Parts: sequence; C-alpha cells; structure tokens
Amino acid sequence: MALDAENKVISIGKRTVGKGKPCFIVAEAGVNHNGSFELARELVDVAAGAGCDAIKFQTFKTERVCSPLAPKANYQLQTTEAEESQLEMIRRLELPFDAFRELHRYCRDRDVIFLSTPFDYESADFLDELFVPAFKIPSGELTNLPFLEFIAAKGRPLIVSTGMATMEEVAVAVEAIRCAGNKQMVLLHCVSNYPADPSSMNLRAMQALEEAFGVAIGLSDHTVGREVAYAAVALGACVIEKHFTLSKDLPGPDHRASLEPHDLIELVKGIRKIESALGDGIKEPVVEELNTAMVARRSLVAARFIPAGAVLTQDMVDILRPGTGLPPKMRSQLLGRYTRHDIEAGTILRLDMLA
Repeated sequence: MALDAENKVISIGKRTVGKGKPCFIVAEAGVNHNGSFELARELVDVAAGAGCDAIKFQTFKTERVCSPLAPKANYQLQTTEAEESQLEMIRRLELPFDAFRELHRYCRDRDVIFLSTPFDYESADFLDELFVPAFKIPSGELTNLPFLEFIAAKGRPLIVSTGMATMEEVAVAVEAIRCAGNKQMVLLHCVSNYPADPSSMNLRAMQALEEAFGVAIGLSDHTVGREVAYAAVALGACVIEKHFTLSKDLPGPDHRASLEPHDLIELVKGIRKIESALGDGIKEPVVEELNTAMVARRSLVAARFIPAGAVLTQDMVDILRPGTGLPPKMRSQLLGRYTRHDIEAGTILRLDMLA
C-alpha cells in the first residue's frame, strides 16, 4: 500500500499527532487506580504534573468482557491472588460511568487530555457521549472485528495497539476500520507481556507498520524503565504510551510494569530532549560550532619569511591553525604566484598578498 501523507497526521483534542509533530505522550493509568476514584484522581494529578499530553483509563462492564471460566494470564497470576478468578479481578478494578464523568471533568481542569479504552459496546457508547477526542483500541480487541467496526464508525481518531498480532491480523483490522469509513488512526507496536523484555521489543516493527499501512506509528511500551521508549522516539514513534502508578508496591496486575511518578517526569523530559536532538536532518553547522571551527580548522600560513617578489613554492606554505584564513584546499591556487611584499613567518596568507 502506498504511503499516504494525509493519513500520517491526526488531531486529538488540541494536539496534532503524527509524523513531524511532537511525540504524543500517553500516561496509561489503566486499572492502576485499583477501583478507587480517589486514587484515579491522584493519577490524573501525576500525569498532568509530569507534562503528559493525555492520561488513559480503561472503561468496561465486567460481565460484558469476561467469562466466569476465563483464566488469568501468567503475569496476572504472579501479581494477584491465585484463587481469584479473572472475572473477580476485573470486577474489583471496575469504575462506574459516573466516576469517569468526574475524571473527564477533572482532566479538563488539569489541562490533560482524558482518554479511555472501551472494552464493550455500552462503554464505547458512553465514551462517545463524553466526546472523548479519540478511542484507544487495546491489543486484545484487534481481532474483534465487529467491535472495531462499531467504534470506527463513530468517526473519532483511533489509537490502535497491535500486541500479539501478526502483520496479516493487523492488515485485516486496518481494512475493517477503513471500510467503516475511518482513516484516522495511529498504529502502536506492542509486546503484550507485563513486563516485556527489551530483547523481545523488535522496535523496527514500527517502521514496518508505517511502510505497510501509511499511517503514523508509535509504541505501547510495557518494559521496565525508560530506555526502550526513548529508542522508539529516536526511531520515529509519534505516540508513546506507558503505564504508570503511584507505587509499584500497590496490589494489582499492572503496577510492577509501571513507572512511578518521578520516572514519569523523567520520561517526559527525556522524550522532549530527544526530540530537540533529532532536528530536521539537514547537515550543516550550527551557530555554536562557528567559534570552534575558527580555532580547530586550519588555514594557509607562511612557513618561513618570504621576501617580496618571491615565487611561492610548496615548502613556503604551511597548513596550521586557526581556520580564519584561506582553506587548505586553495594551496594549489597559490603556488607559482608572486608575493607583492615581504611576508613574515607564521602570517596567515591572503589573496591580496599575491600577484
């Protein structure tokens, strides 16, 4: 599929997101509020204070997501009570719609974009009524084509995670979204393990997604630490999504793979520093190099005393610092010319000294 420049930039609230724009940093609160509205508000404060563009939650009706017989993932067994079912765990982490209404208002007050991932039709309709500026599609719903089509048809931009997926599965999902009349999407590369091992991340897959589908790309990062997210930004990620928590020691499935508040602050600072370092790709000296160039580069210099009327020969011309005179590449143009007057040893040569 040919690259489509128009599809590489979308609008999420007041932010323009895509290629050539500042990275859109999503602080993934997820269910790290542990079912507590008060804790969720504190997470909003942390995300806003860190300078994140958005905070994202998860909105769901437990019984519409999970069968009573559904097992837990291995990472969930390691971080929650083994005798607790997945259904019971999810129900404990559910927030009511009214809580999200309040969080939506609070995010507006704190000047951070409110986002949430819907996991069922009723939740998607609710978020649509809140006028969320974009929908997040989680990796687990990528193959749920009826649900993808339902959300895509609402016409809002989509941020689509692709964890656990083959390129063929991504292609089917993208086609379903586009056939629903929605071309506004960012694809996030993702490894759906909590935490993910950096050696499994395969960040170059982001570029494969961009080339295949002609959309902006990013990373939903579940590794511990900040390094992988930084590398993704350097490789062109337009969106970085990263879990965060008030404390890794809190009970719950996602806390151990999450950044704590001070790390979230450093993540944002680091991403902005990397963006400033990437530049425009045009190779040229910058202003602060000019003084160094004068000192470190070399010029054509009289190697010894040269009397007036002498014919310049190579042994009369040295190449020494500073670089404020004629450049070394001009030496052949000077050889064989006559000196107009005496030239002292060490003098930086000029064209007006020669006939």
